[in-house]
Amino acid sequence: MPSPDPVRPPTRPSDPSLSATSTAPAEGDWSVPAAPGPVDADVVLPGSKSLTNRFLVLAALANGPSRLRRPLRSRDTLLMAQALRQLGAGIEDTTAHSGELPDWVVTPATLRGGARVDCGLAGTVMRFLPPVAALAAGPVAFDGDPQARVRPMGPVLDALRALGADLDDGGRGTLPFTVRGRGSLPGGAVTLDASASSQFISALLLAGPRYDRGVTIHHDGKPVPSEPHIEMTVETLRDAGALIDDSDPDTWRVEPSEINALDVQVEPDLSNAAPFLAAGLVTGGRVTVPGWPHHTTQAGDAIRDILDAMGADVNLSREGLTVSGTGEVSGIDVDLHDASELTPVVAAVAALADSPSVIRGVAHIRGHETDRLAALARELGALGTVVTETEDGLRIEPKPLRPSLFHTYADHRMVMAGAVLGLRCPGLVIEDAGTVAKTLPEFTTLWHRLVSPGTSAADA
Repeated sequence: MPSPDPVRPPTRPSDPSLSATSTAPAEGDWSVPAAPGPVDADVVLPGSKSLTNRFLVLAALANGPSRLRRPLRSRDTLLMAQALRQLGAGIEDTTAHSGELPDWVVTPATLRGGARVDCGLAGTVMRFLPPVAALAAGPVAFDGDPQARVRPMGPVLDALRALGADLDDGGRGTLPFTVRGRGSLPGGAVTLDASASSQFISALLLAGPRYDRGVTIHHDGKPVPSEPHIEMTVETLRDAGALIDDSDPDTWRVEPSEINALDVQVEPDLSNAAPFLAAGLVTGGRVTVPGWPHHTTQAGDAIRDILDAMGADVNLSREGLTVSGTGEVSGIDVDLHDASELTPVVAAVAALADSPSVIRGVAHIRGHETDRLAALARELGALGTVVTETEDGLRIEPKPLRPSLFHTYADHRMVMAGAVLGLRCPGLVIEDAGTVAKTLPEFTTLWHRLVSPGTSAADA
């Protein structure tokens, strides 16, 4: 029998005695530091998760060794690296210059079967690697965290079958499943519905150059969410020499070709920057993220315009991106369809605003690490905010906040949202803050340094 959905946020008991028990802090919970005044900091962030994992996949399929400079090392990227090692690639740490963080050098090899891939809760691992595993010589088994077993996989698995792959998912369209690779894949044309995740398209594009006939993907359904992530995939493929045509709406064509070795520096993760920049706004302070790219395909770049609309003074210079608070936080009406990973942090800022907000276009985030709309409505509501779930988003009416235990549902973005709220809600405690290691293991340390310079998470 299928197990109950473990990611839909539970309804807390209405009985006050039971409710008190359910909100008690436990080991692994984090007492978020409230801001004693305006923050003033430069925050140096590691590389983009989205770019790191795309580069890793392409490097494992390339025609020679690649070097990834300043890659992100987090749970999601370490899972990707380990999975590619199991499929035959060599991935080693190497330091180009003394004192620098080590690069990853990736040496491709013939893909082999017999591997068991732990996807954790990483959408990029569970979706990007099955099309790669179809090129391996032998079976590759995929599984992950309990929460991962309810994340949608059906469209990419069905597309692989249509392209000639042999796989068994028990008819579920979710983890666990096994791809029985034959060493090659015919490829060709396929139609799928990617309205649940742009990763379905990126997954096929990344492996497509290695298919006998390449791949032509046509999307048939509601608009694809997070399209900047597909643009990122297209750009990384072109950087590696792949021939790709995305000139027709909802259609992408990759020719069969070699993938060239890479030597790339990974941009800072702009989505992970969002909570730190938000702190500059909500405390009336200043935060600068050095190295902010002037041209990028990262959807997180949208945080610049969002915070500007909510009252921040935003300045992009050679030094980086600086966000300064003006003393006011305004509500916003915003469509985050293309930058949905920003929703939790934007919702947190909206709860601290002086007027209501509406977030639209993000129905698909019900299928992310958790049902993010339900989780945000539940947790913001527990703090006193009036939140209404809509068909595709949230309506948020700010009210005075009261501290509570902020549940995260194994979702790293919920940790970041709770940290922003804690700046102006003394006593807020975040449950299972360690789940933020999915994309930024050092988050709590960086946050303590931001709020109280000279301290660390261990000092608090």
